[in-house]
Amino acid sequence: MHICVSSFFLQISNQHNAGARGWQRAVCKMAELDANLDHIIPSSVLPPFWAKLVVGFVSLVCFARSYDGDFVFDDSEAIINNKDLRAETPLGDLWHHDFWGSRLSSNTSHKSYRPLTILTFRINYYLCGGFHPVSFHVINILLHGGISVLMVDVFSVLFGGLQYTRKGRRLNLAPRSSLLAALLFATHPVHTECVAGVVGRADLLGALFFLLSFLGYCKAFRETGNKEGTHSTFWVLLSILLGAVAMLCKEQGITVLGLNAVFDILVIGKLNVLEMVQKALHKDKSFENIAVLRNGGFLFRMALLASGGAGVLYVRWKIMGTGPPAFTEVDNPASFADSVLVRAINYNYYYALNAWLLLCPWWLCFDWSMGCIPLIKSAGDWRVTAPAALWLCLIGLICQALCSEDSHRRRILTLGLGFLIIPFLPASNLFFRVGFVVAERVLYLPSAGYCMLLTFGFGALSKHTKKKKLIAAVVLGILFINMLRCMIRSGEWRNEEQLFRSALSVCPLNAKVHYNVGKNLADKGNQTAAIRYYREAVRLNPKYVHAMNNLGNILKERNELQEAEELLSLAVQIQPDFAAAWMNLGIVQNSLKRFEAAERSYRTAIKHRRKYPDCYYNLGRLYADLNRHVDALNAWRNATVLKPEHSLAWNNMIILLDNTGNLAQAEAVGREALELIPNDHSLMFSLANVLGKSQKYKESEALFLKAIKAHPNAASYHGNLAVLYHRWGHLDLAKKHYEISLQLDPTASGTKENYGLLRRKLEQMQKKDV
Repeated sequence: MHICVSSFFLQISNQHNAGARGWQRAVCKMAELDANLDHIIPSSVLPPFWAKLVVGFVSLVCFARSYDGDFVFDDSEAIINNKDLRAETPLGDLWHHDFWGSRLSSNTSHKSYRPLTILTFRINYYLCGGFHPVSFHVINILLHGGISVLMVDVFSVLFGGLQYTRKGRRLNLAPRSSLLAALLFATHPVHTECVAGVVGRADLLGALFFLLSFLGYCKAFRETGNKEGTHSTFWVLLSILLGAVAMLCKEQGITVLGLNAVFDILVIGKLNVLEMVQKALHKDKSFENIAVLRNGGFLFRMALLASGGAGVLYVRWKIMGTGPPAFTEVDNPASFADSVLVRAINYNYYYALNAWLLLCPWWLCFDWSMGCIPLIKSAGDWRVTAPAALWLCLIGLICQALCSEDSHRRRILTLGLGFLIIPFLPASNLFFRVGFVVAERVLYLPSAGYCMLLTFGFGALSKHTKKKKLIAAVVLGILFINMLRCMIRSGEWRNEEQLFRSALSVCPLNAKVHYNVGKNLADKGNQTAAIRYYREAVRLNPKYVHAMNNLGNILKERNELQEAEELLSLAVQIQPDFAAAWMNLGIVQNSLKRFEAAERSYRTAIKHRRKYPDCYYNLGRLYADLNRHVDALNAWRNATVLKPEHSLAWNNMIILLDNTGNLAQAEAVGREALELIPNDHSLMFSLANVLGKSQKYKESEALFLKAIKAHPNAASYHGNLAVLYHRWGHLDLAKKHYEISLQLDPTASGTKENYGLLRRKLEQMQKKDV
């Protein structure tokens, strides 16, 4: 089982006997580590192709349930409401907008610059002819499968190092370790947000190009036979380029350059960090003779990586407007704490929570903000034990990585920690404030480091115990449980109701969770239940203006106007530039007959959001109630200029002009509206009424019939068509449509009266005929 296999490899490099003996010892160590996993991955290990096929298949099985899910949570803003996906938006705009479609120069932009991810969304939209979520989800699942397959190669390098045959083919010296680590990665439940949520494609694409950049950097040493000081500059530059591409998909992609540098130092340069520290502390003159520091090729590569990374970051900084994104306290409360100590303790607690999600990914939540994780404000809080435990584990691993006499162990632990920590640094709050407390999506790449350390741990444990079957059962149990958890969690991401409700047990103190459950219920018409969740959201976060606004809206519709006005007034006091709340406050004040206050509220809303068609529409309704007809028409015209498909504004203009006797103008407006919205049956109905009054009976009839075809159960459509036939003299047709209208709405008094007049007229005509 533990037979050294290096004699085979020694035939490849027998030119340097001393080097071969050193390599022989290293390969023995690698073979020994891999052999320790033999009871988990048998000695008849799968060939590389079949190993990758198994990993790819398993990764697809884990997340296949999400393939036909809806667009959920952030997908609405990033995809459905993002104009950058539409064909009418110039492609060049993608390079000036953030992930959500806002201009990077805007003060409200989150500065998330991911144009290549948006480009893939746009291609999805174009190829599928619209927003069909299946195609978006399938691409995400396939991307995760491809990344998991690539992980087999990445782990084989991290575990086994870089060794090549004479033909330049890289040898996989750790087939069992790389396969097990890749399976652990493919089945990790913390990846569900990235795979099942469409916006997670940014993390998937960033990870894909991150790995390609790393493997490209490894190829820089393929053709040179790994001779000291030699490399392929082309592959180093290509690796930097792929790192830049990764950053254009997701910000943390640029960290691959740091990982490449660590890999170069430890694997290519074979630097012993502990030895360097000892020499530095003892001022040993031989410190200057360490080979890697005298290696011109190494220094040149480090210069390329440093300058490439600095250049890419500078360009991105210039593009995003050189200003940091604006986040609020509810997004990341610890970063707003006045005390440096409080900030430090809470940041470390967040790191511990992230580590726990990797270790035990059972409690998963789509959002961890808004009180989900209360701040630690004193040393007496029992939660301070979590960061203490985390640092105890990290220090132990770091000591092993630096002080172990086994060079192979040192290298694997250091690379594992590097893969765990380096990609996580942009989310750590160490360099800049981030807009979240904990986010499962940022753990996609760091989880590879965790899987590597876990695999190494299983190998080390197997070496020192006789209960190998028990360890094998534990590993297989972890893989099975993780696969099961992935399937369950993928099902929860299929629609918003399941996703939001799944968070109630994980984060009951999260106001946003209650808000989203309430919003989902309100969208489905369950206002009573929605009110309960909105009230809980406001109780948990008394400054949650969006919950106040939505709750005020429902209360307004239920005619509970006094409480609605109080809530909306409080919302605009807390956030004076909240345009939607100002508009809704104006609607409530209008209903309370407080017309001057309503007009002020509408004007304030428009002041804070100049392009606000709905607010202009409601302002027009206010002016119409006050008989300020010219002002009403101007307001509605502004609404249609800002939003040409605003059917209600067009309809109100036609009706107002009709009611005031301006039939010619009403007809012109109606025809203009139908050119822009040709299939709107309500516009057809309004214009048909105008044409009927203008005695253009034939054209009016055609529009009425077209409107009825589109909406056959509208009693008013049949009733008004009957009136047209009544005027026109087609009395039998008038009688028919009066009767249909009364069947649909027996309480319509005007239709009853007109029908009575028609019947009397028909009776009189029958008497004359007799």
